[in-house]
Amino acid sequence: MTHHEVTHTCPMHPQVQQSGPGHCPLCGMALEAIKVSATPQRDPELADLSRRLWIGVALSLPVMALEMGAHLPGVPWLTQVPALWSQWLQWLFASPVILWSGWPFFVRAADSIRQRSLNMFSLIALGVGAAYFYSLAAVFAPALFPAGLRNEHGVIPAYFEAGAMITVLVLVGQVLELRARRQTGDAIRALLDLAPKTARRLRDGQEDEVIPVDAVQRGDTLRVRPGEAIPVDGTVLTGMSAVDESMVTGESMPNEKAPGSRVTGGTINGVGSLVVCADRIGNETLLARIVQQVSEAQRSRAPIQRLADGVSAWFVPAVTAIAFLAFCGWLVWGPPPALAYAIVAAVSVLIIACPCALGLATPMSIMVGMGKGATVGVLIRNAEALERFEKIDTLVVDKTGTLTEGRPQVIAVQTAAPFDEATVLTLGASLEQASEHPLAGAIVECAHARGLKLQPVTSFTSLTGRGVRGSIGEQSVVIGNQPLFAETRIDFAALQPSADRLRAEGATVMFVGINGQAAGLIAVADPIKASTPAALASLVEDGVRIVMLTGDNRATAIAVARRLRLTDVEAEVLPEQKQAVVKRLRAAGRIVAMAGDGVNDAPALAAADIGIAMGTGTEVAMHSAGVTLVKGDLAGIARARTLSRATMRNIRQNLVLAFVYNALGIPLAAGALYPLFGWLLSPVIAAAAMSLSSVSVIGNALRLRRLRL
Repeated sequence: MTHHEVTHTCPMHPQVQQSGPGHCPLCGMALEAIKVSATPQRDPELADLSRRLWIGVALSLPVMALEMGAHLPGVPWLTQVPALWSQWLQWLFASPVILWSGWPFFVRAADSIRQRSLNMFSLIALGVGAAYFYSLAAVFAPALFPAGLRNEHGVIPAYFEAGAMITVLVLVGQVLELRARRQTGDAIRALLDLAPKTARRLRDGQEDEVIPVDAVQRGDTLRVRPGEAIPVDGTVLTGMSAVDESMVTGESMPNEKAPGSRVTGGTINGVGSLVVCADRIGNETLLARIVQQVSEAQRSRAPIQRLADGVSAWFVPAVTAIAFLAFCGWLVWGPPPALAYAIVAAVSVLIIACPCALGLATPMSIMVGMGKGATVGVLIRNAEALERFEKIDTLVVDKTGTLTEGRPQVIAVQTAAPFDEATVLTLGASLEQASEHPLAGAIVECAHARGLKLQPVTSFTSLTGRGVRGSIGEQSVVIGNQPLFAETRIDFAALQPSADRLRAEGATVMFVGINGQAAGLIAVADPIKASTPAALASLVEDGVRIVMLTGDNRATAIAVARRLRLTDVEAEVLPEQKQAVVKRLRAAGRIVAMAGDGVNDAPALAAADIGIAMGTGTEVAMHSAGVTLVKGDLAGIARARTLSRATMRNIRQNLVLAFVYNALGIPLAAGALYPLFGWLLSPVIAAAAMSLSSVSVIGNALRLRRLRL
């Protein structure tokens, strides 16, 4: 794909899109490629403006020398140039600077007028144009001016040097801005650099060929040698190794991989050799999805941006009005030559008030912050989620797969006479093999580990939130929780003491009924993630209320909550009730984040102010969430909260910089301090200050890259 075929968009106006580079018709900013390339591409906008800048600098130096030389002692050859000749030479050198080097600014100003969206280039074009055409009239039609405007050399003062230097300084600001904006894509580029370019495909067990990673097909068998990057997402078939997954998790410790383990494309294999089956390729890989999500998030707009948008809507007309009033004020009350002072003041106001810093304040921080999050395994879907995250005061967490490992194991099988353990486990596992519940998988895995032979099931029925039932041969089997057995009127009183003891230890208990009789129970425990206690303690210390949500029996839920020192527990919650719990908390005035990993968590994730999906969970959960934690670790929530606070603080700093700059600069440029101190801002100084304000905002945003998470 060529550079011109790539879709480009505006950071400030994402609705503006076109094929190839250019500038935004609404704000005049250079467009950026939607899809970031792994290697930095040549930027035609930057190349063009850089060329215009250097030619502008070369031609502006003689103009400045001619204008300022007459005021510098010790430069006799300049003072000997007749004043009229000096003005003609200044016009000769300044015209290419203003009309060629500065031509993009006039084009963008014309676009802004056509779009009825006045912007910084409207002010620049108006200011530079006023200085240039006033100077043209002063040189070529001096009779139009009153005699009182003539200086000691008998000529009307011209401002070619102001127009030329303003153009050069604005070009400097634009070039620095474009170079700085390129750095906001460094995070994505760093991720793309991790993607391997080739893969070793095996055929008939033999290493057959080295192929481009784009040629890998789903189901291909690939060999990954020690120290190589894993080409695509897949499952380990043979071999054991430790894989460095820090690029997607932010964790430096390698993870052990064995047959059956999942591996992620772009992660680095350790000392062992692995044979991997390709499961996800191309845009389906986790790395590709991370890049896409971060790219989309960087172009999204935070609600705080509406403040800047609202100010910008009236800012340019207001500045134009202030410039006109300053012109009139100096013309009426200014000292002679009043007209010259009036033009200087008006041009200075127009130049220094360019709202570029205001427009850049939010998008630059968002772009850098999103990229920083991606490097530590925190993927934020959009800027609105990033802004909201710092405000959450309640975190609702699903137990299984969020607080716990999500890999439950059978820890006990209890039976009731006349049934034995093998019968209960065989029939229970046979029935559960048709279920997709994680607890069902644990029971089936336990049966396989004991060498039990599972039997086919007929008339299988899943009872959401309660259990399953079906027929196995001539026997009717049901497995599920206490409410299901109460509903089916199966007496499980003999098993109740064992069930209570196991629940008190934090296990989930499922009763097994055969032909209407209680046959036994199977206890499954899901170990708590090692990082969960510290992560929850950190959030509680930060003032976040934690609510544990689970479909488990209350005794089991309380046992887990006790180990985690949690006091708010919502137990025995059916999947469809999770959303209601979130809505109830929001109705009470809480700002709620919901963390979950399953399909049944998706409605609750969508209902929360912020949905947080575990990257180890299901696709539908991640699509419903505003934040995805790639590692599936609650410690990522603390990282996301730190990132949100730092980014929003950075945005507020940028907005204050922009507002204060204009609040101080506009009155100074208008000459408000002239009566007291004799201060009047030169248009050249105004242009330098305007460029500096934009660069300072971008520089402040780039500080987020050094944020420690």
